[in-house]
Amino acid sequence: MPALSSTMTEGKIVSWIKSEGDVLSKGESVVVVESDKADMDVETFYDGILAAIVVPEGESAPVGAPIGLLAESEAEIEAARAQAGSAPAAVASAPSASIPVAVAATPAAVVADGPRKVVLTPYAKKLAKQHKVDISKVVGTGPFGRITAADVEAAAGIAPSESVTPVVTAAAAAAAPPAAKSPPAFTEVTGATIVPFTTMQGAVSKNMIESLSVPTFRVGYPIMTDALDALYAKVKSKGVTMTALLAKAAAMALAQHPVVNASCKDGKSFTYNSSINIAVAVAINGGLITPVLQDADKLDLYLLSEKWKELVGKARSKQLQPHEYNSGTFTLSNLGMFGADRFDAILPPGQACGAIMAVGASKPTPVADKDGYFSVKSQMLVNVTADHRIVYGADLAAFLKTFAKIVQEPDSLTM
Repeated sequence: MPALSSTMTEGKIVSWIKSEGDVLSKGESVVVVESDKADMDVETFYDGILAAIVVPEGESAPVGAPIGLLAESEAEIEAARAQAGSAPAAVASAPSASIPVAVAATPAAVVADGPRKVVLTPYAKKLAKQHKVDISKVVGTGPFGRITAADVEAAAGIAPSESVTPVVTAAAAAAAPPAAKSPPAFTEVTGATIVPFTTMQGAVSKNMIESLSVPTFRVGYPIMTDALDALYAKVKSKGVTMTALLAKAAAMALAQHPVVNASCKDGKSFTYNSSINIAVAVAINGGLITPVLQDADKLDLYLLSEKWKELVGKARSKQLQPHEYNSGTFTLSNLGMFGADRFDAILPPGQACGAIMAVGASKPTPVADKDGYFSVKSQMLVNVTADHRIVYGADLAAFLKTFAKIVQEPDSLTM
């Protein structure tokens, strides 16, 4: 199971494009996997035969776990299928929640009595030939007893790579905290129905918990929108959306305040992003995703609107590619179309974002001018949540002042 995004921990098999026994070529799509963000085709990295499907359609597996076995020749197919058949027992007997570690820890469980068919990775085969290692005497520690390069190196007396140890240690360390915490006790309500999270909803839950580790603060700003509403009325017929107008205005303001477009990845330094990529929150069936308008400051309003419509279509059909949802440098969330006049947004982890803007509805509001005379104008309230490690109050206030000026004098948006 490949990691299809930086936040993906497990994937669900949507469908197998290929069937057992099919001959595969390197780069050919084999299976469709539902990640925490989208459905994506997964390609094979090797030529061979799809000997066995380990994880059927509709089931999930953690990242790194085997989902199918590839045989290099027809002679290996039966042995591979036998090994695949023994996989559930090996996994069930393991105390660890990590399937890759469980399989590696119990290699004997997948080795049949009597003569065994040797199954090894292409690189291991190359190393065995190079170092003249008799592979029939090597016991594989890979998934389903497969001989890996490390096994061949050990048989040849070569020091194995040390990169494996940190991975196992990190996995154990990551698994330890949840085990130490007991879930909060809730009073059961009679007749309540428990519905498990989808893959995307699980990712959203995980991200919301992770967001609590970032010290944030919020600044609100009222903005008059009469001029923006008038511009929108003119360009709406040309396919321009309000989302595109707001994204363009935000991008232009960020160009003048690069620190608000920055991020903090290690808690010790600023990362000034070279591009202004506006991620926009979109509610889809069963979850939330943030398609990214890349280089929003450089695209004209009409191209930006076309790009946005394309991204929304791909998001709702779960066809976004990773770079189309994980490359944001600033996030925009707009609930104005639902009539919400104000709200606070949570800073999303996993992206190079240091701030997120929450946009409320534009509503008629009594406003006093500098001479004390009242008039009714359209006004929207904007709240920005920012990472206080890199963005300070004065930075955010200055950015919002620039953003308000662009919205209130929007002619520059169409240039």
